[in-house]
Amino acid sequence: MKRTTHEVFNQSTDFADVNLFTGNRALADALRFNLPGCDEARFVALGAELGSAEMQRHARLANHFAPSLKSHDRFGRRIDQVDFHPSYHALMAAAMRHGLHGTPWFAGPGAHVERAAAFMLFTECEPSILCPISMTYAVTPALRANRAILRQWGPGLASDRYDPRFLPFDEKSGLTMGMGMTEKQGGSDVRANTTRAEYEADDAWGRRYRITGHKWFCSAPMCDAFLILAQAPAGLSCFFLPRIRPDGSVNAFAVQRLKHKLGNHANASSEVEFDAATAWLVGEEGRGVAQILAMGTITRLDCALGTAGLMRHALALALHHAAGREAFGRRLIDQPMMKNVLADLALESEAATALALRLARAVERSENGDDGHEALIRRVLTPVAKFWICKRGSHFAQETMECLGGNGYVEEHGEGVMARIYREMPLNSIWEGAGNIMALDLLRALRSAEVGAALEREVAPVRGAHPAIAATLETVRRAIAGAVDEARARRLARDVALLLQAVLLRQHSTEAVFDAFCASRLAGSGAGDVFGLLPAGVDTAAIVARAAPGARG
Repeated sequence: MKRTTHEVFNQSTDFADVNLFTGNRALADALRFNLPGCDEARFVALGAELGSAEMQRHARLANHFAPSLKSHDRFGRRIDQVDFHPSYHALMAAAMRHGLHGTPWFAGPGAHVERAAAFMLFTECEPSILCPISMTYAVTPALRANRAILRQWGPGLASDRYDPRFLPFDEKSGLTMGMGMTEKQGGSDVRANTTRAEYEADDAWGRRYRITGHKWFCSAPMCDAFLILAQAPAGLSCFFLPRIRPDGSVNAFAVQRLKHKLGNHANASSEVEFDAATAWLVGEEGRGVAQILAMGTITRLDCALGTAGLMRHALALALHHAAGREAFGRRLIDQPMMKNVLADLALESEAATALALRLARAVERSENGDDGHEALIRRVLTPVAKFWICKRGSHFAQETMECLGGNGYVEEHGEGVMARIYREMPLNSIWEGAGNIMALDLLRALRSAEVGAALEREVAPVRGAHPAIAATLETVRRAIAGAVDEARARRLARDVALLLQAVLLRQHSTEAVFDAFCASRLAGSGAGDVFGLLPAGVDTAAIVARAAPGARG
């Protein structure tokens, strides 16, 4: 007879079969502010799908059973294929069905903001499969410089059908694209790239070249084509390199190995080599950096959106655990110190959501013909959101994990979602330009008087709403006027981010959230170096109640 040693009780339940949208008041309010009249029914349905136990199972399996490289077939022929778990394909199909890739470029007004909100919800379910989705979304602005290719590839890049087959582009129902910039010797310094491009001939897709060299990081090598950088006679240039050439032959694109990474396990990041691979010029020779940044600035938006989505899910897990766990005779969520921590985390999450969606609106309007305020403020918002939201992500993940204690640290073969979030968080801060690159980009943007004026206009509607806003704005003004040196660029990026987050929270959040944010981030230490330091007088109960993930179903 088996003895019973103990009864399992006072444990939190799985956070599954929940609606990720209906419980996310911060996202709903930011969406209404940035896109009035949007179809919220779409997001209610999407939130239910992505919060389902089935989708969470797919997320676990896609990460637990990581992609594997098949460099050769059993006869010894080089094939350079990547095998994925079926759950990876299920997630990719869902992302494309919901139009998170190239669809917004071919849709009507508001499509980019809607896509941004949906991208954040999908990130809560599973972020790492979104790498090829993000790059497929971001490629259209860059491809406009080669209209012949965009004409033929555009419909496939916008298709809502996922087609993982290794076939010529015109035989597929849906297409994905990747990017290759970084090389071993250069990292962010892409001008140190040694991959070379030799002109071959002109054809229906423009100027054709042979590419020889390598890429140290090439995410999603199973994509149908890539934008890459290579040295042409006139300098570093941007090229379109398909896996399969127009004549049906396989291009000289060799996958050397897949990266063994800290997180992002469902995504097949790789090292690749090109041996006289065929590619076509995009834009002008020697203008490669500017050309590929048309893609990079869009993927930076997704870094901010993705981190904000991860923050929200980590917060939801912490709140769910704290509501279902007791310690010292009271629920964790009712303990004063824990409530302060949770409220502080809720402020950070809502501020990240607000800033990321505001950037999405700037992208939406500037890409659809607004060359005025939105185009200018986008130059500020892109580096600031990428820098600050992503920089805060890892600190945020550590604190939310601590709310769960040892249970948060446990992987349990992929069932430990908090552990997966923790490993995922640093990536968006590194990918598409780390913190120093973003801070320097902000400095370049603010050298323009027009951009500085746009920042003033952005703050103007709420400048008198709290003394700390006016004070922070004056700090930023002095820094800009004093021509901030590089060593202090990060401080300026932080100050601008906090200022803009406060402005947005005043416009579409509650008084409790706005007042607490100003008191803790602007009037206090400025950054909230440790979560749980909210000052006396802050309505922590109201903030926690607003952030609560809601009921199941």
